[in-house]
Order: sequence, then structure tokens, then C-alpha cells
Amino acid sequence: MRSVLITGSTDGIGAESARVFGAQGDDVIVSGRDASKGAMVVDEIVQNGGSARFIPADLSSLDALHDLAAEAGDVDVLVNNAGMAPVSATVGQDAGVFDKTFALNIRAPYFLTQAVAPGMLERGRGAIVNVSSVAASVAVPLMSVYSATKAALSELTRTWAAEFADRGVRVNAVAPGPVETAMFHSMTPEKAKEFNEATMLNRAATTREVADVVAFLASDKASYMTGAVVPVDGGGTAL
Repeated sequence: MRSVLITGSTDGIGAESARVFGAQGDDVIVSGRDASKGAMVVDEIVQNGGSARFIPADLSSLDALHDLAAEAGDVDVLVNNAGMAPVSATVGQDAGVFDKTFALNIRAPYFLTQAVAPGMLERGRGAIVNVSSVAASVAVPLMSVYSATKAALSELTRTWAAEFADRGVRVNAVAPGPVETAMFHSMTPEKAKEFNEATMLNRAATTREVADVVAFLASDKASYMTGAVVPVDGGGTAL
């Protein structure tokens, strides 16, 4: 049984990924700031015959990040999913929000990987999956800060893959387009239609469609994949 740590897994893609890993027999560590939502995800996995526990963590804090890594123990699969997506014009961007976004979207996965990877490297096996975004490679107005962090995460994916490959640890990323999360459903119908029409399939992905790719990249079926950033975007980046 593998130990799978998923950050930001109390909702959205992270929670659905936790359910998928739990259903396939992994021991899932659900993590996030909302203990009640985390307990719900854990209960659902356990009630369906899986194994899971919740570790609370606010990854904007380095101390909380190190506490999470210590409590998680040996991790076979790390999914760096936690993040935030501020919407603001560059000329009006708040510096505090800028710093918080980089802390959560880049500093957190960087130093959590730094904490977890040594055990993987010592054991000679492991998989890391980063949740990037199509916004890392296409222009999305009003999301300059988010796009910059996701571009950095995609590049970290390639760099970590090169650093860890010779010791049996694979690193890949998914790059979702529009996904049916709470943020997507909070959009106006006009804005949601605009996002949908930016894909070939003319719709947003379900969280399960993204979670299945996350689980695939962490599986032995993807044993020859490392350094890849896989678009899960309904063909949006191919247009």
C-alpha cells in the first residue's frame, strides 16, 4: 500500500484525487485548512473501504509545511495541488496578495518537495505530481500572478524530473483548463461560456477527469513518463 499525500485536498481536484487514490487501495493523507471538509473526504474514502487520514496545514506557513511533512512520514506519492488564483489587473495588483499567491503556489510545493523527496530518493522510488494550469502557457487576462506561479511550477516539474530521475523518482504535472470547481461555478454565465468556448470540447472538465490523469501519472502505467506537463484542457491549448 502506497502512502499518498495530497495538498489542498479538502475540495475540488484535490478531494477528487484523494477519492481516486483511496478507491485504488492507497493510504491517502488528506491535507488542507478546513478540518470539517477534510473529515468529510476522509469519511467518504473510509466508508468506501479505503484508508485515509487528515492532517491540517496552512501551507502559506513554512512551519506548518514542515509539520505536515513530519506528521505524514514516509510518502510514496506527493501531489502538489494546493493553490490560490487571484483575479486582478496588473495595474491594480495588491502586493500582499502577490506575495501570498507565490508563497502558496510556489514556495509551498518547493519546500514540501524538498522535505518529502529525500525519503523517496533513499528508497529508490516515488512519484510527484504537480497541478499546474493551461494558464502557464496561454494568456489569461487578469490572472498574471496566477499564470506566473503556474509557469514556474511547470518548469520546476521539468527541473525536478532531471534531478531525481537517476534515483527512481518521477515528476510530472497536469495542466487543467476550465474545471467544474466552486470557483468555476461562481463565474457569471457569460464568463463560464467564454471559458468553455476556449476548448475544443466546449465544456469544462469534471474534477474526476483531472483526478484520473493525476492518478495515472503516479501509477506504474506511467513508468516511462517524467518531466511531462500533460494538458487536461479539452484541446484548449491546441487551438
